[in-house]
Amino acid sequence: MTTYDYDLFVIGAGSGGVRAARIAATYGAKVAIAEEYRYGGTCVIRGCVPKKLFVYASKFGKEMEDATGFGWHVPQKPTFNFAKLVQAKDREIARLEGIYRRNLENTNVELFDSRAVLEGPNQVRLLATGQTVSAKKILIAVGATPNVDADLTGGEHVITSNEAFHLEEFPKSVVVVGGGYIAVEFAGIFAGLGAKTTLIYRGEEIMRGFDMDLRKTLHEQMVQKGIEVITQDTITAIEKTAGGLSVTTKSGKGINAEQIMYAIGRRPNTAGLGLETVGVETDKGGAIVVSPDSQTNIDSIYAVGDVTNRANLTPVAIREGHAFADTVYGEKPWTVDHSLIPTAIFSQPEIGTVGLTQEEAEAQYKNLDIYKSSFRPMKSTLSGREEKMLLKMIVDADTDRILGVHIMGPESGELIQIIGVTMAMAATKADYDRTIAVHPTAAEELVTMRTPTQTIRN
Repeated sequence: MTTYDYDLFVIGAGSGGVRAARIAATYGAKVAIAEEYRYGGTCVIRGCVPKKLFVYASKFGKEMEDATGFGWHVPQKPTFNFAKLVQAKDREIARLEGIYRRNLENTNVELFDSRAVLEGPNQVRLLATGQTVSAKKILIAVGATPNVDADLTGGEHVITSNEAFHLEEFPKSVVVVGGGYIAVEFAGIFAGLGAKTTLIYRGEEIMRGFDMDLRKTLHEQMVQKGIEVITQDTITAIEKTAGGLSVTTKSGKGINAEQIMYAIGRRPNTAGLGLETVGVETDKGGAIVVSPDSQTNIDSIYAVGDVTNRANLTPVAIREGHAFADTVYGEKPWTVDHSLIPTAIFSQPEIGTVGLTQEEAEAQYKNLDIYKSSFRPMKSTLSGREEKMLLKMIVDADTDRILGVHIMGPESGELIQIIGVTMAMAATKADYDRTIAVHPTAAEELVTMRTPTQTIRN
């Protein structure tokens, strides 16, 4: 009988890898994990957590302005110190990383601070020491990394979200390239902190894949907040100048800025991992191909999280890691349902969405009822700020089941979490209709909308 150094070796200590390692260890498996940078992964170290801290910071300026409408007097123009924000963020990230390490150690997982690569179906080499270890099972959870345009003239001058969290000086002007989650979130951050901000997206409308009403309304609201949004255009060259950087676009537009940030998506972080050595199958984008239970074409090797490019969200990676550990070590087999995933976009205004977009629903169902409400948030009535709250519900007219809910406005991310629970329980419009409203709230619109704003038949 073959003996191994470990029952499970996890490559990558992000959200998915850490969850899998901890759960497997609690079932009695001998587990080790290797991480080449910092424990916690993209989300904790250079993604969602520091980003949301920056989003909070970017809102305070407008909130102080809004306070005057409620009787507060701000005696002088507030000032902002970017270095202090970065320092405070770094302290919090260090605290969280320490928690991740301690949680692993407390479940007797062995930690290796090293890059690890595959040497065989059951072998891993640690580059920091050159040591090779064996494991009965290997889990790859190395996440993804920002895309960059390698052929762009002057591309060496751009930053990505990785560098944006560690800028030595806050830029007075910035161009953000992209139209997805990261691009619109950072455009709001930079603008809110005082930078002249331009967002350039090659597509027809920002936030591809989301409901069109959300996409158009977010575009309008970003412009209203002072962000220049340019669609159907892209950067062709960047030149360093005495005053910063000069951008030329495909349409011939010229833009000057101190920083250019690319947020054009992320790619699986599989380069140099040794996948070819072992024969692990990947798709054309470099993502590891896996079965519903996260197994690769090599029986002993599994993969979870963004490296598989199934649904690139931290909570999904955590669920996949947990399902893997329960199935392989806990004798509790289950797989993750990727069909219904609530998600929040911390744009300004914030977005929460779950289920089908109207476009998707029209392609799958014959008869639909669309309920939509748009109004000014209560807080804005006294502050005088021109903002919109948008709530939209898509219902299968034949079964009354709610197919999708899309919200834009304050605390949409908090709200969509609970709505996701109701949809996972197959809630109907009638279920919402018989729920008593909480007043005065924006969310009460979801249980008081009685007449469809649009009906679609056949």
